[in-house]
Formats: sequence, C-alpha cells, structure tokens
Amino acid sequence: MTQTSAYPHLLEPLDLGHTTLRNRVIMGSMHTGMEDRAKHLPELAAYFAERARGGVALSVTGGYAPNWHGWLLPFGSQMTSRRFADKHRVVTDAVHEHDGKIVMQLLHAGRYGYHPFKRGASSIKSPITPFRSPKAMTTKEVDRTVDDFAASAVLARRAGYDGVEIMGSEGYLINQMLTARTNDRTDRWGGSAERRMRFPVEIVQRVREAVGDDFIVMYRMSLLDLVDDAQSWDEIVELAHRIETAGVSIINTGIGWHEARIPTIVTSVPRAAFTNVTAKLRPEVSVPVVASNRINTPEVAEQIIASGQADLVSMARPLLADPFFVQKAAEDRADEINTCIACNQACLDHTFVNKRASCLVNPRAGHETTLVLTPTRTVKKIAVVGAGPAGLAAATELAGRGHGVELFEALDELGGQFRLAMQIPGKEEFTETIRYYSRRLDVTGVKVHLGTRVTPADLDGFDEVVIATGVEPRIPSIPGVDHPCVVDYQQVIRGEVPVGHTVAVIGAGGIGFDVSEFLLHETGESLEHWMARWGVTDPALERGGLTTKLKAPPKRQVLLLQRKATELGKGLGKTSGWVHRQTLKDSGVEMIKGVTYDLINDDGLHITVDEQSRVLDVDTIVLCTGQESVRDLVEPLEATGTPVHVIGGADVAAELDAKRAIKQATELAARL
Repeated sequence: MTQTSAYPHLLEPLDLGHTTLRNRVIMGSMHTGMEDRAKHLPELAAYFAERARGGVALSVTGGYAPNWHGWLLPFGSQMTSRRFADKHRVVTDAVHEHDGKIVMQLLHAGRYGYHPFKRGASSIKSPITPFRSPKAMTTKEVDRTVDDFAASAVLARRAGYDGVEIMGSEGYLINQMLTARTNDRTDRWGGSAERRMRFPVEIVQRVREAVGDDFIVMYRMSLLDLVDDAQSWDEIVELAHRIETAGVSIINTGIGWHEARIPTIVTSVPRAAFTNVTAKLRPEVSVPVVASNRINTPEVAEQIIASGQADLVSMARPLLADPFFVQKAAEDRADEINTCIACNQACLDHTFVNKRASCLVNPRAGHETTLVLTPTRTVKKIAVVGAGPAGLAAATELAGRGHGVELFEALDELGGQFRLAMQIPGKEEFTETIRYYSRRLDVTGVKVHLGTRVTPADLDGFDEVVIATGVEPRIPSIPGVDHPCVVDYQQVIRGEVPVGHTVAVIGAGGIGFDVSEFLLHETGESLEHWMARWGVTDPALERGGLTTKLKAPPKRQVLLLQRKATELGKGLGKTSGWVHRQTLKDSGVEMIKGVTYDLINDDGLHITVDEQSRVLDVDTIVLCTGQESVRDLVEPLEATGTPVHVIGGADVAAELDAKRAIKQATELAARL
C-alpha cells in the first residue's frame, strides 16, 4: 500500500524490536462464534485473511480459554492441546499470506462463564449470568491457572500466531482477581492491592519466560472499571509498571466491566470517548499503548496517534463493517469506507445469543466463504425501486457485480428510514451509512432518479425489478385517532408537524423509544455532557471513574405506552436496549404497560390500565404503532410477467429491521 499524507501517523510502521507492525491499526478481539469448533477454522481463516488483505497490521482473535474451567460457553474455545494448535495453522497461514500479523487472545471467563464448572477469584455470583456463584479457586488452582496461561501461549506459538493477548479487562477472571469487589481472598492472591496484582504479573512473567523474547505479549488492561469497589488509578499505574517489567510488548486499553451500567461502545457513546484515559497512562510506561472504544474513522484514529494519546488504535466492529478500512485510508479513498455505526445488532447482539457474529452494514462479515459477490457472467438491466437501506444495498451490490442498475426514489433524498434514524439523538452515526452508499452509487455507476414515483409502465424493458419501497406507518383503530393532536412518527421526525410540551407516545418498540429520545434531547451531545449525564469522571478522582449523574431537564414531558403487559423495551437489542431504557428513565419518562386505548378527544387520551380508567391530558399523541409494507407495484408487475424481487420493509414490515433488509439485499445481489 502507498502511504499518503492524509494519515501519516496512522500508517506509520511500529518497530517492536523483534518484529515490525506495518501500521498502527489493530483489529481488536471479538468472539465471532467461529472459534468454538475446529470445523469452522477455515471460515475463521477467510475472515481474518480478508482483514489482513485490507491492510490491518495486527489482528486479535476471540478469546480462547487456558483451561476448561475458564470456558465462556460449555465446550467453548480453548487452547489446551497440540492437536488443536496444529489445526490453527490454516488461520495463521492465511493472515501471513497477506503480510498481516495475528495474536491469540487468552481469556479465562471466571465468574462470567456460562456453565456450572466455572472457577472464580472468590465465590461471588456474577449479576449478568444465570448460574450460581463460581467455586473459588484454591491457592494451588490459582497457581496452576497461571501455568495454564503460559502453556496456552506456547501452543499459540506452535499454531503460528505472532503473539498472545492476555485478557485482563472487561470483568473477566484477571479483572476479578484485581479488585476487592470480586476478590475477598486471604491467601497470597488477595487481601491487599499488591497481592491481588500478583496474578496478572505472574501470568505475564511466566508467559514471557515460556515463549521467549521474539513473541508479542499484549496485555489488555482495564483502565476504567466503571463499577464500585474498583481499582484506584494509582493501582492501575502500578500494575502497568509491573507488567511492563514482567515483559509485555504492548498494553491495550479495556473500558468497563460487562456488568457496568455505563455504556461504552453503543452508538450514543461519543467517538473516542475514553482516549483521555489511555493518554493518562501512556507517559507512565515505555511500551506502546493502544487506544480503543468508538474509534471508527481514519480521521479520529489519526488524531489520537498524532496528538500523542496512544501509539496504536484498536478497532473491532469498524473492521467488521469494512475489512478494507486501512487500504482505503492509505489510497486516499476514505470516503469509500463503510463506517461502523455501533448499532451492535449483528455483532454483539448475535454473540450474546450464541449466533455467528456479522455486521448490519456488511452482512458478508463472518460469512466470507458463503456470501460471495463475484463479477456477473450475464449482464442484466435491473431497476431498484426505493432508496432506503435495502434498495441502496441491492443497487450498489448489483452494480458492483457488473449489472446495469437504475435506482428510483419517490422522495428527493436517499436513505429511507435511515434518514429518519440519523435524526435521533445518539444515532447520528447513521448518516455515515447514507454517505457511504451515496459514494458507492457513484463508484459503481448506478443511475439514480430522485423525486420519481414510478409506475409499472416506467419499468417496462428491465430484465429484473427489485422492490424496496419500504413501509408506511400503521394507523391503529382507536376512536378519535383522526383528532388534530394525533400525528405519526414520520411526521414528527421530519419536522412536518408541531409537537406540544406534553406528549403521549403510543407504541414502545424501537421506534417508540427513538421518538421519545427525539422529543427529549437535542442531537450532537458533547463528550463532556455525555460524561456528566452518565456519571463518568477521571479515575484518579474516583475509583472506577464513577461519580454522581447530572440529570439535565428534558425538553418535554413524555409518556410512553404499550398494549403488552411486559416491561417496556423487552424487544430492544440485547446489548443496547438497557441504555435506551435507562436514558428514558433518567429523563423522567412515565412508562405505562398493559394499556387499552379507549378514546381520543379534546380532553386527551383516554386509556384503561389495570381496569382503571385514566385520561392523559397531553398536547400531542404520536403513533408508533407499527408499519405496513408498501407493495402497490408488486401485483401489476407480476401480472406483466416481469421478474420481481421484494426485499426489506416492503417484504416484511414488522419492527423496522435494517439488518435483515441489507442482508436480504446483498444475498439477492449475489444470486442475480
């Protein structure tokens, strides 16, 4: 790759002494679901090879346990045998073929393990796993676990890895050993901060002794625990000094335990929100330090390194979204990068329900061997109707394969439901997807017709027609629903109607939560305000970086209602839903479940809850009551014999699902 002047610090090689990284980009660890079975290793190889081909300097695998007590899942990934190590050669060889480097992450889950055989620092139950408290390790078991880490590192070297990352953050075993919160031991592995540090220090020391000097040993350190009874900043710095002396090559940044009630990676977290903590540690050590969390553009990454906040940047999800992130930056094509929007819907949400990790904006991620887009052998003339996520994905992927594609959109702008989503506070990143597809339309040569409402006759002469016309709001059968105070969510987000000070939002799905946040807050929240709102402070001032939340007054009084008797927000994303629920709670939103909607009139919204009648005296009622597919072109086209393909919301309207829409569009493009 040719280095350009746009990102000189990001693209600069880093000499580690025994080896050199070709640039400053690390693909951070993410469990994909391909680690747990040997049969998936060829797919894992293709996954990492594509990122190495795209310019990533150093990739980190998902976590591999050093023994079976440290499994994340029953019979999950572990590195404990020569036979399994030898099978990993397919992964390491694939990365090395493209001049990349790769390290294996060694992770002992401790009390976070999803199995009954787990061992922990102490017998203290995890608040986020369903199993009973872990069995506390004996003194000898702790010592054996240290040796197991070293043995796994030796096997990783045998497997061809360039190094290991020792997972010491996010609340896993090493983190558990480090804090009084989860370590109440009285032996030589607990009782004081100094003795609690012994575990990670001895792991690093024994790993280094076992693998020699010409092997990368990266340690992922929790710099901001974001939980009570956490490490102090002085303890963190002391640990950094000790593991440096013990032989680490690189210190990576970990932010927050999994049980922390502070968001650390969701889209509402400002970009590079935690790099100030990495910058705080960097002068304390002489080994390279890595910044992580919500770094998703080369501009942000370049600034972090150029300003001296870190020596490298770690990005996991951004390299799911675009495996050629580095190459595009190096070739002055940053405007072609498919930017991670930090939605978590296809990556972390999948991981937490034992599905293969992928990416909403790049469904090929994790499916590199099965979802293949090759040049077409038969060029077709294809019309795509609708320029929301499904239509944009279909048009650009079809054109990328060599088809002649024309895209028709009734509105005067691209984006569909994503253009609404980007107006929601905390979802500003969604504009990047529209920017990416706009650029892809130019690159792939799609002919775009905006402000064009087509008829079946307009589509005569096309070999194939893709219907991606999306959805329209569903209007419920409530007496008085045509009252002037009633509006739908699209009208509100587009600013087409005035909204009063007191608002009832009917429907508590994803759209209901989004509309509530839209009514409560402004977009473009500053990092300082975000930190204050969530109660995050300098870890040198408070252990774990926790302080009292600053509750700013909301713009409006909002009531959020649903028919179901379940808790509101149950259907939201596994890893992001709690953030939305907490945001609305902190903003004073009254959430009402089990609602029967009786009548809307000048007095307000009449409802029944628990057999009690109630009138909500509100200025505005916003309908977030589902969607209907827009399919009026389908039957007329089918009647003419035109091959028609219906995708996205036009196919299934139930709860807007961009993940399904883009995946469906990409799979269609691969077939045609």
